[in-house]
Amino acid sequence: MFTGIIEALGKVEDIKKENTNVHFTLSCPFTKELKIDQSLAHNGTCLTVINIDGNKYTVTAIEETLKRTNLSELKIGDNVNLERCTLMGGRLDGHIVQGHVDTVGVCKEIIKNNGSTEFVFTYDYDEVTVPKGSITVNGVSLTVVQSSKGLFSVHIIPYTIQHTNFKDFRVGSKVNLEFDIIGKYVNRILQQQ
Repeated sequence: MFTGIIEALGKVEDIKKENTNVHFTLSCPFTKELKIDQSLAHNGTCLTVINIDGNKYTVTAIEETLKRTNLSELKIGDNVNLERCTLMGGRLDGHIVQGHVDTVGVCKEIIKNNGSTEFVFTYDYDEVTVPKGSITVNGVSLTVVQSSKGLFSVHIIPYTIQHTNFKDFRVGSKVNLEFDIIGKYVNRILQQQ
C-alpha cells in the first residue's frame, strides 16, 4: 500500500527488453536503502526491485503493466515519481493508494493560476471522479476540482510541481491514473444493481 506522497524523483538510466518484459534501471537518492524484493511505486505503478548495483536499481514491468500504464513511454533520462510502500503505524498523508494503475489519461490543458497550476486530464474508462474526491496521477495523491464524464482537473502547488514529474507535463502528456479504491467499490456495486 502507498499514500500518494512522492518521496523522490528517480532517473531512468537504462531500458532493456526481454521477451514481452521490460527491465528499467533507475537511480534515486535512496537506492542504498532499498532491498531486493521490495515494492516501489514508479509513477504510481507498484514494481518489485530485482537488482541493486551501487546507486542504481532495476525493476521489471510485464506486458500487462506496460499496456495499462505509461511506463512503455519512458526513455533514458526521464524523471519518474517514486514512493516506497507505507510502513504500518505511519501517517497516511495522502489517501489509500494500491499502486495498481487503472488506466492512462492525457493532459488536455495546463492553466497557470495565481499561486497554483490547474491540470486538466481526460480519460477513457468506466470509473468516475467526484469533486473534492481523491485521484492518483502518476502516483501523486490529489484532490479533484472539476469533474465530469471522462474529464477531471486538479490544482497543484509550486512545491509539488518542483518535487514531482508534473514539471515535465505538457499538453498531450500521458499519465497513470488510479481511481479512489472506495469509489471503485461503490461504482461496481451500483453497476451490479
